[in-house]
Amino acid sequence: MTISAPGAARRTHSPTWILATLAFSGIVVSLMQTLVVPLIHVLPELLNTSASTASWVITSTLLAAAVVTPVSGRLGDMFGKRRMILISMAFLVAGSVVCALSETVPLVIIGRILQGAATGAIPLGISILRDELPAEKVGGAISVMSSTMGVGGAIGMPLAAATAQNFNWHVLFWASAVLGALVAIAVAVLVPESPVRNPGRFDYLGAMGLAAGLVSLLLAVTKGGEWGWTSTTTLGLLAASVVVFLAWGFAELRTAEPLVNLRVSASRPILLTNLASVMTGFAMYATSLTVPQLLQSPPETGYGLGQSMVMAGLCMAPAGIVMMLLSPVSARITNRYGPRTTLMVGTVVIASGYLIGAVLMNEVWQIALVSTIIGAGIGISYAAMPALIMRAVPLHETAAANGLNSLMRMVGTSFASAVMTVVLANMTMSFGPALVPTHRAFVVTFLIGAAAALLALLIAVFIPRATTASVVTSPPVAELEPEPAR
Repeated sequence: MTISAPGAARRTHSPTWILATLAFSGIVVSLMQTLVVPLIHVLPELLNTSASTASWVITSTLLAAAVVTPVSGRLGDMFGKRRMILISMAFLVAGSVVCALSETVPLVIIGRILQGAATGAIPLGISILRDELPAEKVGGAISVMSSTMGVGGAIGMPLAAATAQNFNWHVLFWASAVLGALVAIAVAVLVPESPVRNPGRFDYLGAMGLAAGLVSLLLAVTKGGEWGWTSTTTLGLLAASVVVFLAWGFAELRTAEPLVNLRVSASRPILLTNLASVMTGFAMYATSLTVPQLLQSPPETGYGLGQSMVMAGLCMAPAGIVMMLLSPVSARITNRYGPRTTLMVGTVVIASGYLIGAVLMNEVWQIALVSTIIGAGIGISYAAMPALIMRAVPLHETAAANGLNSLMRMVGTSFASAVMTVVLANMTMSFGPALVPTHRAFVVTFLIGAAAALLALLIAVFIPRATTASVVTSPPVAELEPEPAR
């Protein structure tokens, strides 16, 4: 195992440029998640396929991201985090070019899988910040990097919608290819390779087991509404995921160099943080799925606001901007009261936004305000999670641990998609020849989002205020949780 003191590289590399480059990479990667959302209703026509087959353009990216993120984290700890970010960007560029040159759904799905494989760049970037920056800058830098997970998605939707509306849809993917190439160049020039390594054998069996379990679980969750929640396929996949995860966990505990250190991951600070991450990821995606539908519902329903996809995206864009602007605030809360308190503050803000939305959804400005409040809470919460994780794991396992935490958020977003789809699909009314969600359906989705945030708050209450010194190796000052000032 090779470990150097964190922040050693700051003598030759500018912390500002390191942070700016990694934040740029995070925004570009997270933008991929919403890149095709404006196209979802026209993809069947564009690709000459059915709606159910076209939905795999989104599902495939989610599955690839879920499988690759923890794997890239472990490989980053072994072979270099900067190297793995460059490989991630190569996947992103390759996937974008494949999509840009494709007219058929199989090739577009392949391209989207390659794009999803780049998602691991975000937790890798967070780990580099811990390794490379001076201790006093780490807290704020992590807050900025964490906020990019929401910023890219929030600003990406209106940009993607405007591009798709005014140009050929392939332009979206050519643009993403250019952005990925720019990120790769910037990382190669401005970001040093981390000296912190944890060399050893790669756990191929563990990677395959985790992939099989995740694919089975997420396929059942994301496609259950389409296949039927009581169908043989859905129930079979859920059962298979349980069996695979049990066998995988048994094997990981007996592996000398596991893909995921379950003994560390099962410790109270990390386990509770990851559980809170699932619920926060749920709360984040709930608004992304519900708000655009509400904004685009016909005014004739009595509650719809009749906005275009571009306008709906613009209404949600302030949420992404607020996430970035609140990064320094989140860092100050963490430095003074600790990341546990930061997480609790963020979940309270998220719940407040949803509860306000349950009663204020009659005007566009009200929805924009609600979305912004929720975005602010998500930005604060997301900034706290890497700090909670990194104060509780050895320095040489930060990338793998952050990758697992990012995976937990993805699991939360998958469950949010399933739950919100069920609510909006079953609480409907007739509108001409179509069925549309009722006003009550949107109220229920807001209340579910609030409940998820409050559950995350409850979990955060039980996260320990301090971490034993034996677990942490040279943590930055900003990651320790001090006692509140009296």
